Amino acid sequence: YGYGPVLKGPLPTRQWKRALWKDGIGNIDEMHNGYGDGKDSVYATDTRKHVWAMNEVQRFFVEQTRLGIPADFTDEGIRGVEAHGATSFPTQLGIGHAWNKALVRKIGRITALEGRAMGYTNIYAPILDVARDQRWGRMEEVYGEDPYLVSRLGVEMVKGLQQDFTVAATAKHFVVYSANKGAREFMARTDPQVAPREVEDVHVAPFAAAIREAGLLGVMSSYNDYDGVPVSGSHYWLTERLRNDLGFRGYVVSDSEAVVYLHTKHPVAAEAQGAARQAVEAGLNIRTNFTPPEDFVLPLRAALRDGSLQMSVVDARVRDILRVKFSTGLFDRPYIEDAEATVRLLDSPEHRAVALQAARESLVLLKNAGDALPLRKDLKTVAVIGPNADDGRYSRRHY
Repeated sequence: YGYGPVLKGPLPTRQWKRALWKDGIGNIDEMHNGYGDGKDSVYATDTRKHVWAMNEVQRFFVEQTRLGIPADFTDEGIRGVEAHGATSFPTQLGIGHAWNKALVRKIGRITALEGRAMGYTNIYAPILDVARDQRWGRMEEVYGEDPYLVSRLGVEMVKGLQQDFTVAATAKHFVVYSANKGAREFMARTDPQVAPREVEDVHVAPFAAAIREAGLLGVMSSYNDYDGVPVSGSHYWLTERLRNDLGFRGYVVSDSEAVVYLHTKHPVAAEAQGAARQAVEAGLNIRTNFTPPEDFVLPLRAALRDGSLQMSVVDARVRDILRVKFSTGLFDRPYIEDAEATVRLLDSPEHRAVALQAARESLVLLKNAGDALPLRKDLKTVAVIGPNADDGRYSRRHY
């Protein structure tokens, strides 16, 4: 993660030349997007200053690291780019209610254009989990409980995001994440009780469609286990199925803490080094967590030194990351070229019109009790009820 969660300063310093990332970095998540400790930073709240700061950070990696490889700046994007000023769309669950593939393609395209204009070259969307238990606390993040619906809308979202390789789309959470036993989450072992056929027909199907039909460039590996094996440490899921069977050619990033969970939650690794090695050998390319990158990289270096991890494995994982960076033109266009164009683009009238259409189509009236609709023309006031009714932060959160 970027400034706030992990990086202690908003801009490159002399210390960066001695830090681990002096040799480069795979990606940086949520840099200057205005959340966490950096929520009040002027580099998040002022679009022009945001563009300047993102370019300055990228300039460090291009001009002052050993190999000059640009960083892949990533950000959430399931209902618009998670950043100040970006167009805000309904939740994925609301968008799913619209059953409108053309609309989802437009949302993906707008999200990609705004993301790239803010310096984000990889958008963490769509969520391809298929809902199975309404008690689960992440229901608002999914398109719905029908694998065909999730597949069709997921394909359109990926196509919209990756049109002209504007950004890479990273779909999540792979795999069998939304079938938690008893709707368990976080530190509980989710232990999904799902038959193999249901795994394939319901949970794998949306990812298969996004990869084979839309050329998905990113996948986020999930926290959970399946059949007693954590997915983020599973060679079967991250290599045999994802790459060899489905034909995935992008890179895999872990969900936050998924790697350390191999040790602390599941536990199938005795220590941090074992967890990092196991994840990389399984097929993981990049680890995400709210702790410094040293917590992942140094154990891997130790594993290379003692021979428990082969350099050929590391080379293969790096190759995937570089392939995605080349695909999105990051080496040719590492910087945001025009801050004024970004200002004009973000939340433009044209983009707001699509967001309004999405909001209208997301509304579902289950029962027209008492002839609630159509509203009377002489109605003076309408009550908006709920904890988010007057909470502006909810709309800006974009997650």
